[in-house]
Amino acid sequence: MIRPLADETTFAYPTITAPDFGARADLPCRQEDSDLWFADSPAGLEAAKALCAECPVRQQCLASALERREPWGVWGGEIFERGAVVARKRPRGRPRKSAAA
Repeated sequence: MIRPLADETTFAYPTITAPDFGARADLPCRQEDSDLWFADSPAGLEAAKALCAECPVRQQCLASALERREPWGVWGGEIFERGAVVARKRPRGRPRKSAAA
């Protein structure tokens, strides 16, 4: 007898939504180019973090991003990579060999 998969397994997905900051135009992420918060370069990401420093909703943004496990970008003044906060993003490519080698 073939049974539908739904009878054997049920999935419960959490309902996580991004915080609603309304139509606030005073937030840095609404004033600057949104690509800055998803930059490839470490310098771009550091610039986005600096803009987040004085944001009035920084803590709520960070808490929400942690809850959602944001895959990448700057959220709440922190760099996310693969759903976790990282101190710094490495540049693309292989690290340079040191001159002492």
